[in-house]
Amino acid sequence: MGNRLTQIATRTGDAGTTGLGDNARVSKNSLRVHAMGDVDELNSHIGLLLCEDMPADVRTLLVEIQHQLFNLGGELSIPGYELLKPEAVLALDEALATYNEQLPRLQEFILPAGNRAAAQAHVCRTVARRAERQLVALGNEEAIKEGPRQYLNRLSDLMFVLARVLNRMNGGDDVYWKSERLATQGEG
Repeated sequence: MGNRLTQIATRTGDAGTTGLGDNARVSKNSLRVHAMGDVDELNSHIGLLLCEDMPADVRTLLVEIQHQLFNLGGELSIPGYELLKPEAVLALDEALATYNEQLPRLQEFILPAGNRAAAQAHVCRTVARRAERQLVALGNEEAIKEGPRQYLNRLSDLMFVLARVLNRMNGGDDVYWKSERLATQGEG
């Protein structure tokens, strides 16, 4: 792994480049740097979500996800290096199955709303999707491992499910889209 930061303001990026973990310098506008930034933003949004009230098991899961996102960001910063292990994707699959099993089947689309924790989980979901799109774009230009893309794909699904779980705290529910189909079903 590259050097640990001991000084934050190095001025080495003043010319529009940044250093990767392998000491290569790339444009701050490169696909790799965009992907790293989106993963970092996602991790920050999860940190904000963790400021909210939530069940202890969800909190523990989100803290572990933050660690895995740091691994994913580290992997992106060192081309060809693997930090995110396949077990991390499996852990998300298991969490998806566990939490989804507790929820009623969706009858209609839901809005990214509800209580503040659920709304923040939806923000995390959308940032995860953006980060995934950046990884796909990077993968079209450079060889990258499948794990990071798979992890972000599963994570965005999990954040949707966790938003539903968080909306049910204290007797709440999802906020359903008021579609014409639902409106006409209610008339019959």
